[in-house]
Amino acid sequence: QVQLVESGGGSVQAGGSLRLSCAASGYIGSRTCMGWFRQAPGKEREGVTTIASYGSTSYADSVKGRFTISQDNAKNTLYLQMNSLKPEDTAMYYCAVYFGDPLRWYSRCPPARDFSYWGQGTQVTVSS
Repeated sequence: QVQLVESGGGSVQAGGSLRLSCAASGYIGSRTCMGWFRQAPGKEREGVTTIASYGSTSYADSVKGRFTISQDNAKNTLYLQMNSLKPEDTAMYYCAVYFGDPLRWYSRCPPARDFSYWGQGTQVTVSS
């Protein structure tokens, strides 16, 4: 069983930075992708960024150039470095992991609905 625990959220002023961490317990070595997603009050969940097990990354247009996803395989930890934060970045941030078919090559990570395991989330609040 895989468990994900996010940390690093908080309240910052616009223009500030935060670094989120997602610690995974259980074996995730066979994962296809990991990702960060967010949901603001009254809005649908949206994908922020994903990273494939081989390192390929993708970002939502709204965070390109400001956010960076990375993973430390030795520590079983996923990170999200968030710079130049904006009030519209305010949301609950979740990490998730996707286990695909190990015999299939994935050129990109799937949508959020296909991710298997989710953390409990960490709140990010950006004030203007």
